[in-house]
Amino acid sequence: MSENEPIVYAREALPVYLDDAASGKPAPGGGSVSACVGALGAALTSMVCNLTIGKEKFAEVEPRMKEVLAASEAARARLQDLLQEDTTAYNGVLLAYRLPKGSDEEKAARHQAVQDGLIVAADVPLRICRVAVEVCRLAKVAADLGNANAVTDAGIGAVLGEAAAVGAALNVRINLGSIEDEAYVAAAAAEIDAILAETAALRAEVLATTLAKI
Repeated sequence: MSENEPIVYAREALPVYLDDAASGKPAPGGGSVSACVGALGAALTSMVCNLTIGKEKFAEVEPRMKEVLAASEAARARLQDLLQEDTTAYNGVLLAYRLPKGSDEEKAARHQAVQDGLIVAADVPLRICRVAVEVCRLAKVAADLGNANAVTDAGIGAVLGEAAAVGAALNVRINLGSIEDEAYVAAAAAEIDAILAETAALRAEVLATTLAKI
């Protein structure tokens, strides 16, 4: 494996990922870890569904819980992919900064490559934010309708979904500070503000439900 080729973490044991996150390597960093956290929130939401489906007591809500399960598993898969994509995107920015800048043509090409790389590096955590808010929405349904014996898992799912959104939003913002496309910057900033407001509200609602049931 070359120095610039990222590790495919889905093929590695968890300690490998944690060791790399703790190391002096620039990636995996906060965006990737945020995706990992969101995937764990989705997994807990799925667990609540699996502890509800098939039980006679919850037969009335079983169709809805099957829908939530399918959606939470899809969110978990997307976040696992984004965990990897964030690492790859950051490496792309590093490669762009290493391009030659001796001539005016090289400087212009390097500048454009850096700008393109920064947008990719902002897009990935922005997509993490979009999936993370969906995790919170699904956790709310799981808390409201799911097996009360697992309601704390739905609560934790919402907490982790919000944490994933907050963490990924920080990575969006740090890239926006260097992006020159003003329209892109404004749209991305507005979107993450809306996502963070929704995830905070959902987390509060799910925790209130959780506390009321335990």
